[in-house]
Amino acid sequence: MSRRRHSSSSSSSMAAAAMPLDELEPWLQARAAQHPIATSLPMLDGYVAAIVAGPVSISPPDWICPLLAIDADAFNHGGTPEFAAISAVALRHNDISNVLSTAPHRFAPTHARKPNGDVDARPWCQGFHAAMRLRLSAWTPLLDIRNINHGLLLPILLHCVDDQGRPLLGPPRKGRETEEFLRNAHTDIPDVVEAMRQYWMPTRYARAR
Repeated sequence: MSRRRHSSSSSSSMAAAAMPLDELEPWLQARAAQHPIATSLPMLDGYVAAIVAGPVSISPPDWICPLLAIDADAFNHGGTPEFAAISAVALRHNDISNVLSTAPHRFAPTHARKPNGDVDARPWCQGFHAAMRLRLSAWTPLLDIRNINHGLLLPILLHCVDDQGRPLLGPPRKGRETEEFLRNAHTDIPDVVEAMRQYWMPTRYARAR
């Protein structure tokens, strides 16, 4: 069997096993007591995007287990809700990876909406930051404000809060200009995610050899 045919077969099997997205979010919310990292699709989407675009490759159980609050043994048992959720996450990972590799201009984060219809980028960005925290030391170069590429993280981190609920980058300045910037910062996210993927690619894949 050719590699392409095997890959297509694997993707088809994964798709058949995957939990539909309209069922995945309620499933995550029902697991709140187990403390999954994601309790919404936007947060899950941001988390997965960081895994795809980040500085190091991480073994699937090491990032999917905390995301869904499941045990690694769930990977070994098909036909369960946990395995269906794993398959859905793996599909989204592959979709993001394929889009960023072949048509990055088509990458579109799954954002929440505010009651007035505006984009609410906070859940997606919180998910992205949660994935960063899995290997935070590997992200150090972009967290260094002296690094010219530090700005790639700003459209994401400015929507994030710390464990005490305080803005991760400190309180924003008051004024209409800041409000306008915050309202539109999400439009930069697709471009910075692809730029980060390119930034990390030489070292990420050098480590993987």
